[in-house]
Amino acid sequence: MSKEIMTTIPSDIRELLDTEAARINNVSFIDKDPVQFPRRFSKLQDIETMAFLAAMIAWGNRKMICRDAEKMISLMDNEPYHYVMEEGYEDLDPDINIHRTFFGSHLQYFLRGLHKIFKDYGSLDAFAKAMRVGETDAPSWKLVEEMQKIMCDVNNGATCSQCLPVNLAQTALKRVNMALRWLVRDDGIVDMGVWSSIPKSKLYIPLDVHVGNISRELGLLTRKASDRKNVEQLTSLLRTIRPDDPVVYDFALFGIGVERASKYPVLK
Repeated sequence: MSKEIMTTIPSDIRELLDTEAARINNVSFIDKDPVQFPRRFSKLQDIETMAFLAAMIAWGNRKMICRDAEKMISLMDNEPYHYVMEEGYEDLDPDINIHRTFFGSHLQYFLRGLHKIFKDYGSLDAFAKAMRVGETDAPSWKLVEEMQKIMCDVNNGATCSQCLPVNLAQTALKRVNMALRWLVRDDGIVDMGVWSSIPKSKLYIPLDVHVGNISRELGLLTRKASDRKNVEQLTSLLRTIRPDDPVVYDFALFGIGVERASKYPVLK
C-alpha cells in the first residue's frame, strides 16, 4: 500500500525546518558551497555566467565540484563575461576534462548560447524578462525551454544534456533550480538576489539526493523518483508554510541530509 501524500506540514516538522533553515542559511555556508563562485563577482553577467556554470557541474562531491568550478574560472582568466563575449571558448581543447563527464566541448556548447543571449538581450535576466518567464507557473522549466532554442540554433541544431536537461516533462531540473535560487532569493545572506525577472515565490526546490532522502523520511514525499512531479509536490507543500519564499527550506533539507546525526530525533 502506498503512503498517503501529506497535504499539511505538522508543527514539529515545520519547527525543525524553520530552525534548520535559519541556522544553515548563514555566511559560513558559502565557503564550502558552489555558490561561492558567482559571489566573487559584482557585474551581473559575470554572476550569471558563473551561477549557471557552477550549478551545471554540481553533481557529486561538493569538494570536487568546487575544485572544478575553480578550474573553469581559471580557463576564463577570471573574467567570465569577457571570455564569453570575446569567444575565448573557441580556442578551448574540446577534449579537456572539466568535471566528471563534462568536457571542453560541453562548455563551448553552453557559452556559444550564452554569447548569443548576452549579445541580443544584454543579460540572462533581461532574456528571462523578454521571454516572460516569471509570468509562468514553472519559470525554471520555461527558462530552459527558451535557452535550449538558442543553444540549439547556435550549435547546428544539437542538444546537450550535460548543459541543460532535454526531457522537460520529467526532469527535476535540480541544477537550474539551484542557480535560480542563488540569483533570485534576496535575503542577502547566502543567495544574491540579483534578478528581478522571477519572483522568489515561484522558485522550485533543487531536488538533490540529500533533499529527496530527508523529504521522504519526514513524510514530505512518498515517491522515490527525483523527477519533476516530486519537485512540484514538495515545493507546493513548502508553499503552504512559506508562500512568499518556499525555497528557503532548501537550506534545511539539504543541511539535515549533509549533517545527518542523532540530534534530529524526528528522523528516527
